[in-house]
Amino acid sequence: MTLKPLFDRVVVKMTEAEETTKSGIILTGSAKEKPQLAEVIAVGDGSVRDGKTTEMKVKVGDKVLLSKYSGTEVKVDGQEYIIVNMADILAVAE
Repeated sequence: MTLKPLFDRVVVKMTEAEETTKSGIILTGSAKEKPQLAEVIAVGDGSVRDGKTTEMKVKVGDKVLLSKYSGTEVKVDGQEYIIVNMADILAVAE
């Protein structure tokens, strides 16, 4: 099954959090910070407001920085994804 987001929504897959700190300390699962960097998997067509279509600023394959704890988590075919609104994407990482 594939996901096709509607309107101004984006499907992302989170990247893995760092396992160790810069000083070499290994972190346990509860000590890890929730990752905010994700890869764009699918992009909606944009929304229409006041007769104008909202242009989507990201494309499939982009690495993006998300607001913490944003979006809706879904599991499809054993893979975990998050569906976020375009407004929850803070930046594109280059």
